[in-house]
Amino acid sequence: MVWAMKQPAVYILTSKQYGTLYIGVTSDLQKRVWEHRENIVEGFTKRYSVHRLVYFELHDDMVSAIEREKQLKTWNRAWKINLFQEINPMWKDLYESLF
Repeated sequence: MVWAMKQPAVYILTSKQYGTLYIGVTSDLQKRVWEHRENIVEGFTKRYSVHRLVYFELHDDMVSAIEREKQLKTWNRAWKINLFQEINPMWKDLYESLF
């Protein structure tokens, strides 16, 4: 995979299969997920050990990424799970695919 650095992205992290979900937005997905994994980021993901990247979407601009993040955050849990289970049914950690 050729990775575009500093490309806006929306992502979903989980603590484990069917565990706690977290939705975020960033302009540098590799760096941001690494920060979550290394517990550099204080807050929700550190407190609940939410480190497994199970889904991400790349966007052309930050405005559309933020709009999508807000949309996904309004969805119920089942819709969120269905969204990424179609492409990641085993809840595999996609972090290594970013390199």
